[in-house]
Amino acid sequence: MFESISEKFGSIFSRIRGTAKLSEENISQAIRDIRMALLEADVNYKVVKDFVGHVKERSLGEEVTGRVTPGQQFIKIVHDEMVTLLGGAEAKMSLSGAPPVMVMMSGLMGSGKTTTTAKLGAYLKKGGRKILMVAADTQRPAAREQLMSLGDRIGIDVYSTTETDDPVEICQEARSHGAANGYDVVILDTAGRLHVDRELMDELATIKRAVNPAEILLVADAMSGQDAVNAAEEFNAALDLTGVVLTKLDGDARGGAALSIKAVTDRPIKFVGVGEKHEDFVAFDPVRMAGRILGMGDVVSLVEKAQEVVDEKKAKELEKKLRKGAFTLDDFLDQIKSIKKMGSLEGLMGMIPGMKGLPGGVDLTQAESEMKRIEAIINSMTQKERDNHTIINGSRRKRIARGSGTRVEDVNRLLKRYSTMKKMMKKVTKGGLKGISRGNIPF
Repeated sequence: MFESISEKFGSIFSRIRGTAKLSEENISQAIRDIRMALLEADVNYKVVKDFVGHVKERSLGEEVTGRVTPGQQFIKIVHDEMVTLLGGAEAKMSLSGAPPVMVMMSGLMGSGKTTTTAKLGAYLKKGGRKILMVAADTQRPAAREQLMSLGDRIGIDVYSTTETDDPVEICQEARSHGAANGYDVVILDTAGRLHVDRELMDELATIKRAVNPAEILLVADAMSGQDAVNAAEEFNAALDLTGVVLTKLDGDARGGAALSIKAVTDRPIKFVGVGEKHEDFVAFDPVRMAGRILGMGDVVSLVEKAQEVVDEKKAKELEKKLRKGAFTLDDFLDQIKSIKKMGSLEGLMGMIPGMKGLPGGVDLTQAESEMKRIEAIINSMTQKERDNHTIINGSRRKRIARGSGTRVEDVNRLLKRYSTMKKMMKKVTKGGLKGISRGNIPF
């Protein structure tokens, strides 16, 4: 995510970080570099012009404090302006009022609107609301079937009918159905087109007048850059959007749409899609996103991801096992699975300040391959072998290697690491961190 622009900002910041004094000359050079980085990231030209103007104005003002270096102060100014550009604060959904609250999804065909409808439904369901999704796209073949399939997968009801092809009637009937059956939120998956046209806008405007949605969200493909921004302008002019959902943000190396859309449309980004799974959908936070774009990490998101995958009861049980020295290969496997649930190692490293793009760092692709290999090896063991690794003799090692598609050397290496880890854990639980050095940590 934003790999290209993050690298450029990292380079700019490294040059100015140690600056003893901010002068018009070094500020101007940094501003030129920032302008070029934003333009190469496909950020709207007017947005770039305003952004660098604000940064320059503040940098030349009396804003440097005695507690930080001038270079650090410049970086803070860029960060603050980036937060403002992205919206300033997290924009919440407006779901107050008598149920069912109507939410209308709009967007061009191919932007991921139907998938995003399901992701939003799953997100709101996790918050305790009863959700009804509505198949109101009567234009795209199999759109209805796709939404119903997604609904089955995430356990959310879908309102669908073949008695009428009129999307306005479908949305009105769905609202009545939602009110009669105790749904809190009704999400309308409306039709899209390959491009903005009058017929599409008229249809959406009619639906808006018919059901009066509390939220009208545009689903836009982040990877389409300024095309997404242009579409947002046209949809906003016709529908008066309440917010934007950016999809495929995990594949967006440049960041042009994310950095332009709020400034151009004056409509906040409310959610972002960062993967294919329904849980890869998060509320957009300008402060966190600015940190990611500028290479400052996002520790809050990292902690939240950890909280989502860690079972508190299991964590306490694991702590007891560690104290008793009863940490088994099954427990080791559980920890690997928890890490995998949090996402790719590259993505996790990007959330840690200063870890993204470190020269000579760990080969994360190799590390992920090693995790898969360890998982395969442990899965090939019997329960007795997982509970007591000391019974794994030569013939058992050969069988485990064959069953996991690995070599005996890989099995030996895992067992050696596991034994070292158990010894290390024993030292930690008995005598704190005394005697534990970086050199004897196995992973």
